[in-house]
Amino acid sequence: MTRSVRSTPVDLGMPAFPTFPKAAREATGNAQLRHNLRKATGTIRGKRAAVVAELDDWAELRRAGKQIKERTLRHLDTYLEQVEAAVIAAGGTVHWAADAAEANRIVTDLVRATGERDVIKVKSMATQEIGLNEALAEAGITAYETDLAELIVQLGDDRPSHILVPAIHRNRSEVREIFRDRMGEWGRPAPDDLTDEPADLAAAARRHLRERFLSSKVAISGANFLVAETGTAVVVESEGNGRMCLTLPETLISVVGIEKIVPTWADLEVFLQLLPRSSTGERMNPYTSTWTGTTAADGAGDGPGTFHLVLLDNGRTDTLADTVGRQALRCIRCSACLNVCPVYERAGGHAYGSVYPGPIGAILTPQLRGTADPLDASLPYASSLCGACYEVCPVAIDIPEVLVHLRERVVQGDAEHPRAKGHLAERVAMRAARTLLDSPRLLGAAQRAGIATRRLHPGRLPGPGAAWTDTRDLPQFPDESFRDWWARRSAAGEGAPAAPAAPARPTPEAGQTPEAGNAPASGDTPSTTPTSAPEERK
Repeated sequence: MTRSVRSTPVDLGMPAFPTFPKAAREATGNAQLRHNLRKATGTIRGKRAAVVAELDDWAELRRAGKQIKERTLRHLDTYLEQVEAAVIAAGGTVHWAADAAEANRIVTDLVRATGERDVIKVKSMATQEIGLNEALAEAGITAYETDLAELIVQLGDDRPSHILVPAIHRNRSEVREIFRDRMGEWGRPAPDDLTDEPADLAAAARRHLRERFLSSKVAISGANFLVAETGTAVVVESEGNGRMCLTLPETLISVVGIEKIVPTWADLEVFLQLLPRSSTGERMNPYTSTWTGTTAADGAGDGPGTFHLVLLDNGRTDTLADTVGRQALRCIRCSACLNVCPVYERAGGHAYGSVYPGPIGAILTPQLRGTADPLDASLPYASSLCGACYEVCPVAIDIPEVLVHLRERVVQGDAEHPRAKGHLAERVAMRAARTLLDSPRLLGAAQRAGIATRRLHPGRLPGPGAAWTDTRDLPQFPDESFRDWWARRSAAGEGAPAAPAAPARPTPEAGQTPEAGNAPASGDTPSTTPTSAPEERK
């Protein structure tokens, strides 16, 4: 099996996009979007809190999930080879993709080899990350999304805005219009009398998708987990469409990030408790599908006859090399951090310009793509650092710590990560401050100049600093700097000001025992004479 190293980063399946501040400014002006997000994230938050509170050992489960992921990442090379051997032994074929271009080429060639021009897909963020649908379209192959939310996004020529609920920015009236206007272009049309009732919308989608399931010969999936000891892939979902996609087609191609591995089935059990509670606020996922190899290997009649596993790097080994940033690879894509983030709730997922929105996207995307692009350089600043994301993360990713780490990278840069554009003024200011504070002579001159011109100082900063002074007062320069005040008093022989006199301790009357609060400590001699200066105290 030929393996190659990572080449260039990919755009994570999204078109060119403005920086986060600009995109967020536009998004926050959309009242309907903010209403949709507030209602949806609030509902999910409440459900999650209720089911998590049911478990007395939630903290221990969270700690176990973190430790399993950390151990796996430390020995990732070993577990990857174990997965490869197990999949091959079960009748599957393993492909190694260093980057998005290689992964897209592998999948396209595999589909072409079957002679099919249509494929069905079960929700896979990895394929969105590499822009697989677009690559297949260029090769004349049409990919049909089968997850309900992904179907809504595809029919609406839209982009996903949430890890768990890609169409969270749409309300049901908007979904009805999308189904009525576009569903017929992709297959069975929606009924003319379609309403916006959830049951009616789900029924229309079911009828539309059922025909596609029964006619498609090739399916493409992702995986939530890969069990190293057996080479088993695992998908958890809420609709059952994923199971149809995994079992009916003759050929199954699974594109999976290399960080999705768990060593054993016992380890998987921990995550099957953490994931549903953190994502949908459920005690267990309605559908948990597992598959190992092919039907040809075990003689059973259920499942694909041909199975291909594409192991995707695309920047993950570079992320693994960062001792602080690597914890982002522990993510199990539950979206709990999005649902508690005040920035995401107001700006929405599209503002992040990546298939990975919210707090996890703010630390994952800049590591997978780098920070040379202004959009990627802006993502570590898409946070108030409130820490709510860390509190709810089921694998204890310290997202605020990584955000600060990436901000340093954006400003300072290093051999592997060039400095981002747009931060020249900040770097110049920091260098000037270092020069000034390193020189007592320059610092003194600057202080005296500031004092001499203090009547000319504005009450509000100009330009970009204006927003900062909208809610803050600029500090006022004193009449004299401390250095000059000290030098003047020393030259006059005045020294430091006298310390305030200590109160005299009362003397107990004859035959009276001193109270505990007034009694001197052993070896002390009470005194009522204050010292005159700090340096005279012994």
